[in-house]
Amino acid sequence: MENTNTSYAGRSVSSGKVYLVGAGPGDPELLTMKAARLLKTADVIVHDGLVSTDILALAPQQTRKISVAKKRSKHSVSQEGINAILIAEARAGKQVVRLKGGDPFIFGRGGEEASDCVDAGIEVEVVPGISAALGCAAQARMPLTHRDASSAVTFVAGQCKGLSDQNWSGLAGVGRTLVIYMGVANAEAIVEKLIADGTSPAIPVAVLENGTRENFRALRTLLTDLGDMVQRENVKSPALLVVGEVARYGDAEDKFLEFAAIAGVFA
Repeated sequence: MENTNTSYAGRSVSSGKVYLVGAGPGDPELLTMKAARLLKTADVIVHDGLVSTDILALAPQQTRKISVAKKRSKHSVSQEGINAILIAEARAGKQVVRLKGGDPFIFGRGGEEASDCVDAGIEVEVVPGISAALGCAAQARMPLTHRDASSAVTFVAGQCKGLSDQNWSGLAGVGRTLVIYMGVANAEAIVEKLIADGTSPAIPVAVLENGTRENFRALRTLLTDLGDMVQRENVKSPALLVVGEVARYGDAEDKFLEFAAIAGVFA
């Protein structure tokens, strides 16, 4: 494809384009129609490790695919490096799909990538995806809001630097749901922080592992037991932590009551 440039807001704009596309939590059938179409027409797909092989298989075999998978504390490509790849490919006139698990703008660093591309004169379009929180909760039949349980939802990251210094007071409790992304490795520290910030040790919690995939698990307990449960059930990422009364919904009520009796705590 021939590379041409036009002027836009005082910047030189390449004929290439970057699409920041949400791949959803894993199930290909949860892709938007637009996302599925872009996968079939892209010149280059730059994808995260959380994007399932079934979703990547929707792209033609000849489409160039670049993995920029990240693992905890081990990034194969830095964020700056990813941004540079997007810019270079678009400047070469390519239609680039930056494919991200969940939604690009919910803990997906899509804002950083969009800003760098725009600053470099690259046209950017964002295609939202079903966030991990929505997809996982739906599979567990767990409403994140409910007239009898919760009228507010907060999303936080569980592996940010300075976790202990953040103020989570009031984010979980009566009438509120807290969804914690990337929190499995720090589960014990998260329990300590929530209790220190005033959350009841007896509040229900759920761990939603491998949401919308065949090996999905919904594990439920009380906050005081969360760290121990993650260990004994050998929970692995990707997984979400849901803190709040909504964690009771589904088939979990008897389990919570049984655990509360054994532990000597009551919600």
